[in-house]
Amino acid sequence: MGAEEYSGRTIERRVVRRIESGIPGLDEILHGGIPARNVVLLSGGPGTGKSIFGQQFLYHGLKRGEPGVLVALEEHPVQIRINMANFGWDVRKYEAEGLFTIVDAFTGGIGEYAKREKYVVKSVDDVPTFIDVVKEAIRDLRAQRVVIDSVTTLYITRPAVARSVVMTLKRVLSGLGCTSILVSQVSVGERGFGGPGVEHAADGIIRLDLDEIEGELRRSLIVWKMRGTSHSMRRHPFDITDRGIVVYPNKVLKFWRGRVYEEG
Repeated sequence: MGAEEYSGRTIERRVVRRIESGIPGLDEILHGGIPARNVVLLSGGPGTGKSIFGQQFLYHGLKRGEPGVLVALEEHPVQIRINMANFGWDVRKYEAEGLFTIVDAFTGGIGEYAKREKYVVKSVDDVPTFIDVVKEAIRDLRAQRVVIDSVTTLYITRPAVARSVVMTLKRVLSGLGCTSILVSQVSVGERGFGGPGVEHAADGIIRLDLDEIEGELRRSLIVWKMRGTSHSMRRHPFDITDRGIVVYPNKVLKFWRGRVYEEG
């Protein structure tokens, strides 16, 4: 903690605690990592790597002894475990140790595999009950990291409530001491963030894009905002490798008249 003089008064400056993202290159863009307790909206279209980003963030925390919760709204928990294992992120050990769990908000409790899940949401239309189940999982594990994939499912048929849903989640997640990623879906070509007003409710926004440039798909990332820290204001390329996402903080993508230029 430091102090500085302002108009005759001494103002204390608190050192912001940072959370390592586990995504190579991203913490450099964020000038040290995600501020603790921030609720980050991870926005992007299909195929941009949003789910991989969230799972990588969680797995890095597990390796550091930080419990995590993944709330699955758009994919079967079994498939999620398989997908993570394909990147070398085998979560079975951490589940057995009580450090990781998946909240099943996808199956509605239907099917044999669903019966094995401890935390099940019967209907995502019942947002208060959904939040109660998520809170129970976080408290049981004392989770420090939470990913909701995707938050858009909670309001896709009721876009008018998008901001209020995100605000409610923000109060709960931050209040429980979690640093969280809310995955937000946008359509191809859309430059919004996945719901009216959600950009104002979140502490941070990271946008993932997949653009076709002269017959080639290029991935890029830009941090639109992040409370509690300065950050790069540039668009950076990234790749999805067999070990997850890698961001290139020393490279910048620039678009001009339908062409892409890479600097660095």
